[in-house]
Amino acid sequence: MSAYYDLLETRSAEAREGALMAALPALVARASANARGWRARLRGVDPQAISSRKALAQLPVLRKSDLKALQEEDPPFGGLTTVEPGRLGRLFMSPGPIFDPEGAREDPWRTTRALYAAGIRPGHVVQNCFGYHLTPGAWMVDGAARRLGCAVIPAGTGQTEQQIELIRRFRPDAYTGTPSFLRIIVEKAQELALDVSNLKRALLAAEALPPSLRSWFHQQGIETVLQWYGTADVGLIAYESSAMDGMILDEELILEIVRPGTGEPVRDGEVGEVVVTSFNPEYPLIRFGTGDLSAVLPGISPCGRTNVRIRGWLGRADQTAKVRGMFVHPGQVAEIVRRVPPAGRARLVVEGEMANDRMTLKCEVDAAQLAAAGGGEALAARLADAIREITKLRGEVELLDPGSLPNDGKVIEDARKYD
Repeated sequence: MSAYYDLLETRSAEAREGALMAALPALVARASANARGWRARLRGVDPQAISSRKALAQLPVLRKSDLKALQEEDPPFGGLTTVEPGRLGRLFMSPGPIFDPEGAREDPWRTTRALYAAGIRPGHVVQNCFGYHLTPGAWMVDGAARRLGCAVIPAGTGQTEQQIELIRRFRPDAYTGTPSFLRIIVEKAQELALDVSNLKRALLAAEALPPSLRSWFHQQGIETVLQWYGTADVGLIAYESSAMDGMILDEELILEIVRPGTGEPVRDGEVGEVVVTSFNPEYPLIRFGTGDLSAVLPGISPCGRTNVRIRGWLGRADQTAKVRGMFVHPGQVAEIVRRVPPAGRARLVVEGEMANDRMTLKCEVDAAQLAAAGGGEALAARLADAIREITKLRGEVELLDPGSLPNDGKVIEDARKYD
């Protein structure tokens, strides 16, 4: 049996990019024609012109944080689905609340690749310990496992001793769920002197998996311990393979990493917000900002899969801070830099104690460009004016050499003390 789910996983980067870009105009046209919410967002856009990454980057980012308001204005899905609710498969409610549609197709969340990469094969039994109640996490795995030809134990969360009894009775080959719950199950089984050694594979998500915990699972006899990353809106975004060297992007998505608060793509390797375009026919998502931070890794995976790899989840992109009673957003920092060339990468640092906030814009600038702009004092003054105009607050300016700011995706750093 092949190490890869299909030939798409090993095609050339040129073939993959060509196929995705060729499919873009039809996606934009279908969304505009069949979903009133997309029709409003894409008004004036010629679908045939959206056939390259450069053209795609000109479209607005739809952020996850926007969905609640859109869905309240036009229930249940903000006018972003191409079919009526009764023609969908399942309807979910995630925290927020945000309402999520599931298509009526086989494996609508496209999670099969993640299971296959974890060594789950036809005929295996999967104990699925993601929650089945209201949210789609469990169903993402359930549909994918059944598509692969596996039996699924819909175990859900909690009831540890019953989970162990299921493992003893059904002898599942794989566990899917959170790492913390798997540890609880294994430790409880050890306490009760019960054998769960048949679990040889674990596909984990929704929590951090520190190297120490992955190693602990290996020590308990779980040979394959991998992670996948997805959202309730998009489904699978990326997954680990046996190489355990970054997360491999799903084949049916276009990935962009953008500067938080903007729609501007950053250089490969730079941390920014994960923005994806999904070709889901019932729920197309064009430049969907997940709110998660990550970065593109260089090269291809040692496992032989050729798609883009990301570093995994590195934090949240929404860094809004309240300063002296006013909200300051990452988009405002981007606007300050845009207004004052040659300012480069910037970070707004908020310091001080409660009710005594100080803001400092730390901004990278090339020495040659700085001289052409009239020197440091002149540029700092222009930046200070822009801070005041855009945020309605006063702030200091500190100019730095290029490359001085950490590559962690932070645009606003809240360094205040609240003790």
